[in-house]
Amino acid sequence: MKSRKITLSEKEIPNHWYNIVADMPNKPLPPLHPGTKEPIGPEALAPLFPMELIMQEVSAEKWIEIPEEVRDVYTMWRPTPMFRAHGLEKALDTPAKIYYKYEGVSPSGSHKPNTAVAQAYYNMKEGVKRITTETGAGQWGSALSFACNHFGIECEVYMVKISYHHKPYRKLMMNTWGANVYASPSDRTEAGRKILASDPDSPGSLGIAISEAVELAAQDPDTKYSLGSVLNHVLLHQTVLGQEALAQMEKAGDMPDVVVAPFGGGSNFAGIAFPFLRLNLEEGRSIRCVASEPASCPKLTRGVFRYDFGDTVGMTPLLPMYTLGHNFVPAPIHAGGLRYHGAGVVVSQLLKDNLIEAVSHDNLEVFDAGVQFARAEGIIPAPEATHAVATVIQEANRCKLEGKSETILLNLCGHGNFDMKAYEDYFAGNLVKHEVTSEEIEASLAELDTPIPG
Repeated sequence: MKSRKITLSEKEIPNHWYNIVADMPNKPLPPLHPGTKEPIGPEALAPLFPMELIMQEVSAEKWIEIPEEVRDVYTMWRPTPMFRAHGLEKALDTPAKIYYKYEGVSPSGSHKPNTAVAQAYYNMKEGVKRITTETGAGQWGSALSFACNHFGIECEVYMVKISYHHKPYRKLMMNTWGANVYASPSDRTEAGRKILASDPDSPGSLGIAISEAVELAAQDPDTKYSLGSVLNHVLLHQTVLGQEALAQMEKAGDMPDVVVAPFGGGSNFAGIAFPFLRLNLEEGRSIRCVASEPASCPKLTRGVFRYDFGDTVGMTPLLPMYTLGHNFVPAPIHAGGLRYHGAGVVVSQLLKDNLIEAVSHDNLEVFDAGVQFARAEGIIPAPEATHAVATVIQEANRCKLEGKSETILLNLCGHGNFDMKAYEDYFAGNLVKHEVTSEEIEASLAELDTPIPG
């Protein structure tokens, strides 16, 4: 019988997070003050984040030690398993070898607790009483609710309205862990009221939800804000999964030619890709790292590299990133976690330097891929994860056409057990193929006024 599962022992959970900034040939450009448009220092972030996370955000250290308290919580689900996808390989009749790292075994069912636990821990150490955040599909909100409950911190979540109604069980998961959850845009904040005044039927966006959560955190000294993607301290926390994946590939006697992950703001992709990119940067290897995004929100494949706000209202610092414009409101597709207008600064710089790749898929193609994966491998992927599955199938079919036996590694970032409304709509034929038009992108980008220097 063919071996499918590649496991590690609890002792093999990494002791450090990997900070790719230390190895980048071109370091990220600095964030700018939203008013003066001058570079800002760590002190400007102090109203929103505990100081330890701020220092990680600006750190150039290659390895950052994982606190023992965080590793102890990690042992609830880490190390996560890796599987050889023999069923999918057979279904595709491909010479490619396909592996997937499965993060759906965490308490909240995705990769998000890897950073949620760390962020809640550092907030607890600084005496923070409440954390506000946003969530798209609910995976991040669920993870932070779990982590805040563990460390005794109040959690307030602003959930993108379309997902709030599509995914009621995600909301109930957050409620079960003690969090308060509100559909965004809401009437609880000035930012939310402003959006509702201009568009009472707004489906919401991650940018809007971020504005609401940031506004509340900035007003209360006992409250901090927490972000589930985009920022570097978030991305480096996720590298615990990529480091495990590297050890598992070595244990399998193999090494990927291609690493694939879904892309929303960057945490999912960075988590698995950065430890393999380290081999490219340190040892001159040529492992392709491919970010897979929705055609409805294609910032990497069709956006521009500019300074832009991380939120819709313009409360955050200006960040140098690939963006569709902070006022861009994506179509209400089911992959709520990927509906973000911009890409993380570090990932953006890596793409600009051609060190990573990006592709996009439409919303019908990804559910075709998700169903094919479920029938071959037994796990129903979250809608976000189906994007990466579509890319893996594309790569496997390329290998078949070219007669190459390449090794492909997928970050299966979470299960879709609470996303069955999406699959119901797919099977009922209620999903319509959607790709954002050039006119929509150009209209949103026309509102940006801060170019990249030089």
